[in-house]
Amino acid sequence: MQVQPYLFFNGQCEAAVNFYQRALGAQLKALTRYKDSPEATRRPGIDDKVLHADLRIGDTTVLASDGDAHGETDFRGFSLSLAAKRDADANRMFAALADGGRVQVPIGPTPFASRFGMVADRFGVLWTVWVPASVQ
Repeated sequence: MQVQPYLFFNGQCEAAVNFYQRALGAQLKALTRYKDSPEATRRPGIDDKVLHADLRIGDTTVLASDGDAHGETDFRGFSLSLAAKRDADANRMFAALADGGRVQVPIGPTPFASRFGMVADRFGVLWTVWVPASVQ
């Protein structure tokens, strides 16, 4: 069994997919627009919005959609965690996610990680970026 996050970007999904491809090297595995879906899943006025996207970030699948495409996202109560193998990788990913976002905890050393930081990206998704102390 796998647990896979499914993020609803409410009209910003395609921009988020493009951002994660640039920032994290995410690979787009599939993308379906509302206009390409069965009639039952279509919504008026959002034919070109993303019904479903399948992204691969490292070894993890992240699913995404525009949902109702009403323009407001509400990513609260969770974070996505990126475990890097090297400090330089963590620094690079953190900086990329922080571009247009908001740093919550600046990246730096902690007792449990050689690098640890938290950042809400430009879409409001909270990311924890770290290098576990046992990796270095």
